[in-house]
Parts: sequence; structure tokens; C-alpha cells
Amino acid sequence: MVIDFAYFYIMIKENLLIVSNLSISSFNNGEEKKLINSISFYINPNEIVAVVGESGSGKSISSLSLMGILPKAALKITSGSILFKDQDLTKTTEKEFQNIRGKKIAMIFQEPMSSLNPSMRCGKQVEEILQQHTNLSKSEVRNEVTLLFEKVKLPNPERIYKSYPHEISGGQKQRVMIAMAIACKPKILIADEPTTALDVTVQKEILSLLKEIQKETKMSILFISHDLSLVSELADRVIVMYKGEIVEQGTTDAIFNQPTHSYTKALINARPSTDFRLKKLPTISDFMKGDIDRSIISREERIAEHKKLYAQEPLLEIIDVEKIYLSKKGLFSKDIKFKAVDGVSFKVYPGETIGLVGESGCGKSTLGNAILQLDKATSGVIKYRGRNIINLGKVEIRALRKDIQIIFQDPFASLNPRMTVGSAIMEPMKVHNIGNSFEDRKEKVLDILTKVGLDSSSFYKYPHEFSGGQRQRVGIARTIALQPQLIVCDESVSALDISVQAQVLNLLNDLKSHFGFTYIFISHDLAVVKYMADQLLVMNKGKIEEMGDADTIYTTPKKEYTKKLIQAIPKGI
Repeated sequence: MVIDFAYFYIMIKENLLIVSNLSISSFNNGEEKKLINSISFYINPNEIVAVVGESGSGKSISSLSLMGILPKAALKITSGSILFKDQDLTKTTEKEFQNIRGKKIAMIFQEPMSSLNPSMRCGKQVEEILQQHTNLSKSEVRNEVTLLFEKVKLPNPERIYKSYPHEISGGQKQRVMIAMAIACKPKILIADEPTTALDVTVQKEILSLLKEIQKETKMSILFISHDLSLVSELADRVIVMYKGEIVEQGTTDAIFNQPTHSYTKALINARPSTDFRLKKLPTISDFMKGDIDRSIISREERIAEHKKLYAQEPLLEIIDVEKIYLSKKGLFSKDIKFKAVDGVSFKVYPGETIGLVGESGCGKSTLGNAILQLDKATSGVIKYRGRNIINLGKVEIRALRKDIQIIFQDPFASLNPRMTVGSAIMEPMKVHNIGNSFEDRKEKVLDILTKVGLDSSSFYKYPHEFSGGQRQRVGIARTIALQPQLIVCDESVSALDISVQAQVLNLLNDLKSHFGFTYIFISHDLAVVKYMADQLLVMNKGKIEEMGDADTIYTTPKKEYTKKLIQAIPKGI
């Protein structure tokens, strides 16, 4: 028997939206696969409700159904109802939805760059929705857009109005999307992972902005995320989804302080703590099995490990490195110099993990590329095993590629979609003469796939056949196949679900212990870097703002910039 909870809720309070026993299925070659299984929830007026869960849990599909934008060829609502102010959206025509979308229910998507039209100026894109849903004159529309840009706290609204999306930062693009979403004063704003790809400081600014707008306009927000710590700072109530079902829902305080479902407990605990360092991060699987290792790395163990690390000769030395880019404002104007990396110096020791943090544009990825010799430094010295590698020739750089490798942020973009995983991993092995034959290399690859937690059948699969977390494991397998000494991890877990992130971080630490790898771990997430790093380097505007032991910097930061980064970390309740 299915209990119709949503209709029970309406007896308690007048709801704005009621989802009752909603089921959604995909159909492939006549076969039905249930993706959403009889979910029920409600949204009250002037309320922020968060939906949390991993990728594939059904969060985004559920939200798309509220907007009537499910891909009709692939997905279908098979049962249930969605009541919005007494109108059942499951029975609403496309023409009727055109009057609802943007005007009554609006949406902010995860990736603003792919949601904004790259060929249109930002102001014109916001104007479109006002022209469609209001009777304002041309000049009134123009003024309203400027006011909206001011409301979402965009610097220099006139400049942003005339800018194309590629000419503004990620945080500014997201603010343009928010301005577009709130233009017609909707009753419900759906925010689908609106801060996932943003710096921790920009993320905090966007969350504060959403709260401020919600308080002023009294609209309701459905906030979708995989990060419970994040939603704790925003939501009144939380809905937890797992495998297409709602496993728990309640007030934010109750969900955080008295979670009842193992999955909810797993989501809360999968993020690295900033108070202590577990030897192994708990994963969803660990919680579901009840097999949780709570062993911590003691201060004494850490001191003893560091004593051994720093008694060695450095593997890498960065001495006064600069990277300058030149640009022109006009055809006859002088070149303008921009220092992306400005006089940076530090050492990296064998077996160490150096954490490199800072906001977008601080120079951390540019520095990583200079170390990898992907983008030559303008000046300074980069010594690898005592040898300056800054001016190596092509043949020498090719040999160096085997020793210094990178794990990218987006493994799907870095893998050839036409090559099987086995071929993609063996290709660089062949280039660097690792293995004596195809069979020898294949045997090594199968062993590596096992080490990164993938089975032997993965050898014959293509990248699109894997989940995001599995693709990152493939990317790691491809990197370690060359048996490198130094690995640059450039935002390699930032796009992953919080639970998958825990798996990959555990894997990186296990591989470090097994193979003796040295990591330069680049991220904008200070909580993750603190967990992984021995030493921490904080970059700001091309310079190193602060450096030292990761725990010491976190507990007693000296610089205001570092304090700002730490304060921006979502703390949870």
C-alpha cells in the first residue's frame, strides 16, 4: 500500500507545491526501467527545501519533471501527481508550461557556461525572458535588467550587460543566471547544483545571495546538491534521495543531529573533517555495510612521518618562478603584461603531498603546467632531481613525461571516446617502452585496473560506459601505468560527488603508500587539501600568500586571505 504523504501534509499547512507518489521511468527498446520510485514531498511558501544525494539518485530528474522539461523520447512520468497551486503539472500541456517556466517556476543550472548562449551578450539574454513574460517597454526592460544585475551584486552592471559569457568569471556567470531566473519574480526557484564548480569563497557568496533574495522576495527555493554540509547553511528542510527513492526527510536540524538512515549518515561523514584526520575516509558502501574504520592519524604519527620526509633531498625545487602573459588592447597599442605566477619558490620531497590552494585565477594551475612543462615558465628555476628542467629540448621533455604526470579534473575530456580503456592506458606505455609486448602490457594494465578498484572487464569498455567516479579511476590508472615519481592532481576530485570523492581520496593515499608517489594536490577546496596534504601552499594573485604545515595553517592562519578561505568552508550543523 502506498501512503499518500503529500496529501497528508496539505492538511497541516497550505502548500505551494505537492509531489505525490511520483514515479518516472526510462524506456529503451520497449524495456521499462524505473528511475524515480513513488516519491512524495512538498514545498511551502517562503521556504528553502534542499534535495541531496549522489549522482544517479534522481535529484535532477525530479526537478526537471517540475519544469516539464523531461526528455520525452527517453523518460516518462508513469504515476503520481505534481500539484502547483492546484494545477497538476503532470497533465499540463507544453503551451501551458510556456506560461509557467521562467514566470512562476524558474531554474538555475549547474554549469552556467553551457546554459548561457555564447553568441549573445549577457544583458540581452536576461532581456529575452522579460520580453516573453511581461508587457514592459524596451527602455523599461533595459532598466529592469540593470536593476537585476545590481540585485545579484554584479560589479559594474553596465559592463556585464555588454559582455559575452566568456568575458566574465564563473561566479559572475552564475549571478547572470540567477538574475535571469528571478527576473519575473517566480514563486519557486529550482537551483540545481548551482555552486559545484565554484571556488569555496564564491560558493559562499552565491549561497548568501540566494538567501538574501529569498528573504526579500518571499519565493521558495528547491536547492539540489550532493553536499549536506553546504545545504545545512541554507535550507529549512532536507530531502535525502537514494537510488530513486526518498529515504529520509525532515528539518535541517533533525537531519544533521538525528539522521535515521545509514545513507544520510554516510553523506554527512564522507566529507573530510577539519578537526581530525582519519586514516581512511568512510564511504557510502562502508556505512551501508556497517563497516566503518574510525582510526585517526595522531599528531605524534604525523610528526614522525614528517621527520623522515624532510630528512631527504628534495625531489623538486621551485626557485623564483614567474609566468608572464602578454595581451594587446588594440592593434597599435603596447603589449600589456600579466603575471600569472609571480616569484614563487618552494620544495617538494619524495613521498610528500603538497597542497596548493587558492581561488580561480590565483595561478595554481598555471604553476602546475609550468612544472609539467606544458606551459614554459618565463623565468626562474625548476629543478627535478637536482637538474634544471626549464629549458629542456623536445627529446628530454618526452623522457621527463614518464616521471612527472598529471591527473585531470575532467577524465572524460582527457580520454579518447573512440578508444577502449585498455588501449588508452597501454598507448603511453608503448610510447615510453614499458612492457616487452602487447600481452606483457595488457597484464600490467589488468593489474593496475584491479589496484584502482576496477574489474578486468573494464579493459574492453569505452569511457562513456563508466560513471564519473569510475572514469576518474581510469584516469588515475592511465597516470600510474607510466610508474611516475611525481603526480600533479589538478582539481582531480572537485567535480565528483562527496561519496565518490571519498573513494578517490582513499585510492590516492593507498597508491601513494604502495608506489611511493609524490603529489602536488591542486584544489580550491581547503577541507579536502587539508586532509590530503603534509604542507600547504596558499596562492593569491600569482604569489604564495602563506605556506607551512597543513594543520598549523588551518588552526592558526596568519594571513587574512587564508582566514577568508577557511571561513568559507561549509561547517555543517
